[in-house]
Amino acid sequence: MFDRSSETAGSRDAVSEVLLGMRLRGASYWRLRLSPPFGVNFRADGGARFHFIGQGEAVLILPDQAPRAMRAGDAVLIPRGHPHRILSGPRVAARDFDSYTPEPLCPAFCEIRACDATACRSKDTMILTGAMELDLATMHPLVALMPEAMSVDALLHRQPEMRAILSAMETEMAQDRPGSAGILARLADVIAALIVRGWVECGCDNVSTVITALRDPRLAQVLVALHKDPSRDWDIPAMARLMGSSRSVFAERFTATVGISPLRYVTDLRMRLAAQWLEREGSSVAEVAHRLGYGSQAAFARAFKRIVGVSPGNHRRRAS
Repeated sequence: MFDRSSETAGSRDAVSEVLLGMRLRGASYWRLRLSPPFGVNFRADGGARFHFIGQGEAVLILPDQAPRAMRAGDAVLIPRGHPHRILSGPRVAARDFDSYTPEPLCPAFCEIRACDATACRSKDTMILTGAMELDLATMHPLVALMPEAMSVDALLHRQPEMRAILSAMETEMAQDRPGSAGILARLADVIAALIVRGWVECGCDNVSTVITALRDPRLAQVLVALHKDPSRDWDIPAMARLMGSSRSVFAERFTATVGISPLRYVTDLRMRLAAQWLEREGSSVAEVAHRLGYGSQAAFARAFKRIVGVSPGNHRRRAS
């Protein structure tokens, strides 16, 4: 199920359709040069936020999530503009981003400096941050399925070509050559699109059928709810109520469109998330079982082995 080597041409075309439909409308970028200790608070704004660390280190803080350490070359996309903070350390006070005075460098690109004049500039942290609107046209429900934050480091093993782009961004940030602002903005657009593609390929098991389902407004409501709250004790009556139909009509329509039954889709979604958490976050089997709403670790382990083919413990050990 998790083997992408057999991906069909139809799925690849569906990914292209998503990326071609994606427009980074109204994108604006800021280059920040900050001396530690620093903290920047980004309020919820409804659009997407992109951050790239060009020099130094920082910690990304999102509500109800563990802090994420970021280093030079790291990038993250926050697709729905959830409130968040970027700090030099986990306990540093944060200042509102809008309170800084930016210096325009070119249209839609500004610079913000908050530096200690006595400190060596090599100790500064440099961040490229962008505000953009992800416009997926008729496929806009796809944004609602995305996690609160999508990091580039989770994709590098599958898309090693991204390293060259990230390295070029680091160089442009460090050298500050003529035209750097425009080049950084274009490279950031590419990285954002690659992050979205990586999520579509990994986060949506059957890309073509999920996109087809998202074009159906009533089925889209169900899919968005499943992805937002996969740990809920979902059953056919609850999903049918969301769609506003009878249980039989819902089950038949879902299966015909997506290709598998609603309950199998829920199980597959949970196991896909479990595999990612075990591989990329290093979560324990007990933690993953709890996050996915399983009443016991044994029940989760049985479901995981049935879908993935190995026990969650073995899967975690292989990933490490």
